[in-house]
Amino acid sequence: MTAEHTSAEIPPLVRGLTYEDMPVGQVFRTARRTVTETDLVNFVTWGGFNEPLFWDASHAADGGYTGRLVPGALTYCIAEGLVLQTNVLHGTGLAFLHMELTVQGPVYVGNTLYAVVETTGCRPSSKPGRGVVTSRITVRNQRDEDVLVYTPVRLIRGRDYGAQTR
Repeated sequence: MTAEHTSAEIPPLVRGLTYEDMPVGQVFRTARRTVTETDLVNFVTWGGFNEPLFWDASHAADGGYTGRLVPGALTYCIAEGLVLQTNVLHGTGLAFLHMELTVQGPVYVGNTLYAVVETTGCRPSSKPGRGVVTSRITVRNQRDEDVLVYTPVRLIRGRDYGAQTR
């Protein structure tokens, strides 16, 4: 490789999928990640989740929990990070439009999480070169138990996306 090549001539190593590459029924899973005490403390402090349920182990135990309880919002953020780390949306994602979220079980410090992503809807948008993709993302722990499900709706570039469609 010589210096005479421009960045436009050099293809990126990582490129996300276009909406046309996300057919209904497509399924993949992310890598895994263990939730740490540092994750919990940083998130609770940063987000202002100053709730005894997350700070006080004995308070959580009084509620029937068996460990350092993790907020559902942190579980969602970790899952969304795992999805983005797959690079499925790298350079092709345009907007996060909507979602519904259901917490299905507790997550504790020390749990290892991963996400299963299934495309449940895919259609062209009202503007050319873009599509709307809906998915069901199931977050599972190390015992393959579902702990959280969310259904994001995203605006994704199409194969023919270009400057004229912006």
